[in-house]
Amino acid sequence: MKKREIKLARGKAHQRGVAIIMVMLIVAMATVLASYLAQQQQLWQRQVESQFDRAQARRLGIAGIDWARAVLAEDARANSVDHDGEMWTLRLPAMPVDNGEVIGLIEDRQGRYNLNNLVRNGLSSAPDIEQFQRLLGLLGLNSELAFALADWMDSDSETARQGGAEDSYYLSLPEPYRSANHPLSELGELSRIKGFDERVIERLRPFVSTLPLFLPVNANFAPAEVLAALIPEMSLSDARILVQQRRGHPFNNIIEFKQRLPRNGTQVNSQDFSVSSTFFWVTGRASVANSQVSTQALLQRTGNWPTVVWQSVQ
Repeated sequence: MKKREIKLARGKAHQRGVAIIMVMLIVAMATVLASYLAQQQQLWQRQVESQFDRAQARRLGIAGIDWARAVLAEDARANSVDHDGEMWTLRLPAMPVDNGEVIGLIEDRQGRYNLNNLVRNGLSSAPDIEQFQRLLGLLGLNSELAFALADWMDSDSETARQGGAEDSYYLSLPEPYRSANHPLSELGELSRIKGFDERVIERLRPFVSTLPLFLPVNANFAPAEVLAALIPEMSLSDARILVQQRRGHPFNNIIEFKQRLPRNGTQVNSQDFSVSSTFFWVTGRASVANSQVSTQALLQRTGNWPTVVWQSVQ
């Protein structure tokens, strides 16, 4: 009987040992699970807060665009001449908001050469192509790029001249596609056109725009290269002198602009120039806590309140 009692005692002790181990394992698993749930809850809470902060930042970014519209509307009521000495050209300093800040800048877009001028009513415009060729030459770029761009936008499928390209060229590429046959909506589209690589696009960027209307260039904002491209008789050095002289003394009208040209007798097409602008580019940044968004918008000032042609908030 003693041996049997000993075996039973040992069996009970073994069972108690196993039970204790099981309890310890359960407690450990429960601890790990509780820790995991707490971490997930904290992560979820941070995600919710981040989404809320980003939504707030987006609203601030859009409010920044509305601020630009209000500034430009007020400027239009005050005067009809736009130049780089006006208040709207100043960068908006970082303005603090609840748990963040917003910053913005308004830039003229009518002092640049409008690439969409190369095609009018679906047909290539020879005078505008010649102007763009002069600009390309002044920038040290191949003048044949003008024909490639015109072919990309015109409505026909005939290659204009040497350097041009239509569907037959683009369909022969490793990843084929067709020419657009419509105006450019933004500068990045140039990358799909024959000859327009990243280097060419970056060289052009400060001097060109992609506006949806055919409008004269604002002589108060045009870079020297654009002025020289639009005025065949004007050298780049003369254009740079004119740009230097207009600082602090902007042109109030086209007659004054012609009178202040460096050389007497220089022929200027009055339809190519103005001293006011209709299109403006707005850039901004809004941040709330750790969330930040960047804003870009093209504004068209017509009537009493500028309209948004295109915008990006991301």
